Amino acid sequence: MAAARTRLILDKPFFGALALRLALVEADWCRSTWSDGKSLYYNRSYIDKLALEQTQFVLSREAMHCALLHFYRRGHRSRGLWENACDYAVNPLLLNDGLKAPPDTIIAPEFDGMTAEEIYPLLRDEAGRQRQSRDHADEDSTPQPARGPGEPGLGPSEAETLAIKWRQRLAAAAQQASQAGRLSAELAAVIDFMLQPKLPWRSLLAQHLSATARNDYSYTRPFSRRGDPAVFPGLRSEEVGLVVAVDTSGSIRSAEIEQFIAEINAIKGQIRARIALLCCDAEIGDGYPLFFEAWDELKLASEVKGGGGTDFRPVFRWVDRQDMKPDSLVYFTDAQGEFPDSEPPYPTLWLVKGKRKVPFGARIQLND
Repeated sequence: MAAARTRLILDKPFFGALALRLALVEADWCRSTWSDGKSLYYNRSYIDKLALEQTQFVLSREAMHCALLHFYRRGHRSRGLWENACDYAVNPLLLNDGLKAPPDTIIAPEFDGMTAEEIYPLLRDEAGRQRQSRDHADEDSTPQPARGPGEPGLGPSEAETLAIKWRQRLAAAAQQASQAGRLSAELAAVIDFMLQPKLPWRSLLAQHLSATARNDYSYTRPFSRRGDPAVFPGLRSEEVGLVVAVDTSGSIRSAEIEQFIAEINAIKGQIRARIALLCCDAEIGDGYPLFFEAWDELKLASEVKGGGGTDFRPVFRWVDRQDMKPDSLVYFTDAQGEFPDSEPPYPTLWLVKGKRKVPFGARIQLND
């Protein structure tokens, strides 16, 4: 392991710089290699079967899992499926950079270029279909056993601190490799997304929802609405009820609204969310709200009418009139308008274009 790491520093300085941050710890409970963000645990028998180049690959893989904050981004997802999703996301990066993979490396061309959050629901759905055919319970509702009595764990505060450190380490390693001309364009794009994402709310929204979720989400049958169609869909324990509000005032361009809706559609693949969509300037637009099941494509009405002043209160009043409260409300806006006088009794996430502040809830900056 030490020899492979030294060679990695010479051959692949970006990966080598990251791998140096992990203490090497032999662990019988570890079947191959694994990292908790602090140490790299390995099974001696597994490593002994690898060539030096293949050992460089597994060192780089664990280092990249840390640099991409996979230990921090899991949330309430099933551990086994999440770790597979992370491997599917990282392994192509290493192969494309010229590293030699061990024979047990999992590769799927259809996942190339996707994040772990995007891959995870595809793996989960496939696992669900296989379990259903065997009449087994959903893995996501089953507690995950420890790998062994010596397996370490991270508390929320420690994970948060480690995430900050790994962002700094990623930036430093990328800068050094770039200055030496040893950083590929593909890796540079991944690093840029992690450090300065154009739409940072995409991953942050997933974290926000998982923090408020009651468990991980599994496939459910369509909801049957009865009575008044304006009633917000009732929630079941395995689902998320999400209100998505779009500011259609003159300061928000149509192209920006379309981009926001497209990104929400991408996120819908990560969670089992039923969405109530509202467009609002000074009041809620005609024809809204629109309701979408987890498997529906989120779409605006044929024409978005707006352009007036901005008042956020109509959206919150609408939610207050519903029989059940949402798990979260996500509002896309420039934050220039009238806010409610008090914070609502459910999580609110503001995705803000511009530099305005919000009086309550969480705020995510949308970079220009």
